[in-house]
Amino acid sequence: MPFLQRLTLALVAPLCLATAALAQPVRGQGATFPSQVYDTWARAFAKAGGGSVAYKGTGSGDGIKQITARAVDFGGTDAPLGAAELARNKLVQIPMLVGGIVPVVNLAGLAAPLQLNGEVLADVFLGRIKLWSDPRIAALNPGVALPAVPIKRVVRAEKSGSSDGFSRYLAGVSAAFKAEVGASPAPAWPGEPLKAEGNDGMVQALRATPGGIAYVSYDRVLRDKLGAVKLRNAAGRFVAPSERAFSAAVLESDMHRQGDDLATLLDRPGGDAWPITLTSFVLVDAEPATGAKAQGALKFLYWCFMHGDDLTRGSGFAPLPVSVQSRLAARFTLVRPKDGQLPAYQTF
Repeated sequence: MPFLQRLTLALVAPLCLATAALAQPVRGQGATFPSQVYDTWARAFAKAGGGSVAYKGTGSGDGIKQITARAVDFGGTDAPLGAAELARNKLVQIPMLVGGIVPVVNLAGLAAPLQLNGEVLADVFLGRIKLWSDPRIAALNPGVALPAVPIKRVVRAEKSGSSDGFSRYLAGVSAAFKAEVGASPAPAWPGEPLKAEGNDGMVQALRATPGGIAYVSYDRVLRDKLGAVKLRNAAGRFVAPSERAFSAAVLESDMHRQGDDLATLLDRPGGDAWPITLTSFVLVDAEPATGAKAQGALKFLYWCFMHGDDLTRGSGFAPLPVSVQSRLAARFTLVRPKDGQLPAYQTF
């Protein structure tokens, strides 16, 4: 092969490899709680020239499993990992947004949103309250004609951050629930509730189940026009889920006061706070083989971080507080590729 041809190939080949690497879609998998938002962000990122990102909502447990196995570029979870587990699996955890888990019901003909408190909701999911006309539910809904139909519980079939957050809330407000079920990504629900996979599976199962009650992310409530329950919060007020109510929970937490992204947002004392508010996270490889391998995911996540407030508004989720956002840039620097080449994630 002539010298000039060999020289041309030597110069062009790395560029072709780099272009091919950039053309590979970034793959994310895990929590279904924020999956619609991640899809929206991915489309906006691609439109801005950032490349292709594909996120598959399969549940937080699977998201942790897939990123631990390095089968995806980032994993989504609503059940954050502790420092020891992050270190053991060589992962970096980044908070992305705040949202709410909402009990939703399929009850035709209600004149107003159903009102429940934590103790009654816990007994419903324990299977102890079996009819919608039960006196304890009626006492919380004066003047509302409640049907004497069986309550049919719909729960997640897979390990789920939504189930983890929902059961942590119920265990916190009900000693009986804490003793009998406890907090878990895969609670051992008493009896034989209906089971469905993912937030969207829960929506479908609820719609097909008259008398049903389920728990889903607030964005699904908006999209699918579901019958959201109003919950009595720690301040004693019945509140409806909303982005404002999620932000109110943040303001009454150490996430706002101290910038602690692991601080609980459940059952905060503020008058407007939604009781079942959660932070959703992503996990990335802390020690990828090369900087190039980590670059695509970090570019996408950093872009979302920089545009988060505008992207989140109106999505059914609330942005992270400034006290947390100010610390996130340092989280990206914890990714240290083994080849020593730090990924250039701040521009594209």
